Amino acid sequence: MNMRNLSLASSLFIGLTMAQVTQANDGNIEVTPDQQVTKQELAAIYVISEVCPAIVSDKEKFSSGLEKLTKEYLPNEQKPMEALNKITQTDDFKLILEEARSDAQQAGEEKNKAICEELVVYTK
Repeated sequence: MNMRNLSLASSLFIGLTMAQVTQANDGNIEVTPDQQVTKQELAAIYVISEVCPAIVSDKEKFSSGLEKLTKEYLPNEQKPMEALNKITQTDDFKLILEEARSDAQQAGEEKNKAICEELVVYTK
């Protein structure tokens, strides 16, 4: 499957399925990335940060979910959102970011909204 043709939803889904999912004693699901993170996955997360604030109903919970997701993908960064913003400014990342934006546009509002709303409840 060519990453270039994946929708934003598919990019994020692939990233999450590459993670190890375990159930904690309190019943919450924990997602821990166990493979190297791709630039496509980081681009998908960045595009989510651009698209979702206009779509979600609870911006505070969305921000918290986005922060958690970003930390899981950039666990060694003290300020993962700042690190992601810096990464997106590099020349070698710009084409990947453009592709992710195109994928989000092609996915359509309904799919994007579904992903955005999942991040609203991703804070637990």
